[in-house]
Amino acid sequence: MALKATIHRVQLQVADMDRHYYADHALTVAQHPSETDERMMVRLLAFALNADEALAFGRGVSTEDEPDLWRRDLTGEIEQWIQLGQPDEKSIRRACGRAGDVVIYTYSGHGAALWWESLAGKLATLENLTVFAIAPETVQALSGMAAKSMNLSATLQDDTVWLADGEQAVEITLERLKAATRQA
Repeated sequence: MALKATIHRVQLQVADMDRHYYADHALTVAQHPSETDERMMVRLLAFALNADEALAFGRGVSTEDEPDLWRRDLTGEIEQWIQLGQPDEKSIRRACGRAGDVVIYTYSGHGAALWWESLAGKLATLENLTVFAIAPETVQALSGMAAKSMNLSATLQDDTVWLADGEQAVEITLERLKAATRQA
C-alpha cells in the first residue's frame, strides 16, 4: 500500500521590505512521504522569499519535470522556476531555457558547497540563474516549527529573513552564490 502525503495547512503572513510586498497567504502544503520536515520548511521559506499571488507549489519531489515552486503568467508561460537542493547541470540548463527566472536554494552545508564548486564555472553564463545557500543549522531550526497547522510570519530585508510562529523565531541569512545578471 502506497503511503499518502501529509497535508499541512499554513497561514503565512509576508512582509517583504525589499520588494514592498505585504500579503497573507493561506497555503495547503502536501509533504511527500519521502520528504523531510527540513525540506518542507525550506519550501515554505522559498515561498516566503518569492511570495506572489501567482506563485504555486509543484506536484512534489517525485515529479522531475516540475520545480518545487513556480510562477506562471496568464498565458501559461513560466516566469519563475524555484528548485531546492542540488539539481544536476542538465536540469538547471533545461529550467533556464523554460523560465524567465530560475532560483535554486541549496541547504545541505558542505555537500552543497562541493556541489556548487563543481558547477559554478559551467553555469556562470546563465544570465537568469540565481543560487542561494541556507546554513544547515538554520534549516534544522526551521524544522522545529513544522506542524500540521502553522501560523507563520515572515519578515524579509536585505537577504535576511525572520520566520516566526508565535512561540519561536528563526533568523535566516541567505548566502548568494550566484546572482542573475538579467531579470525576466
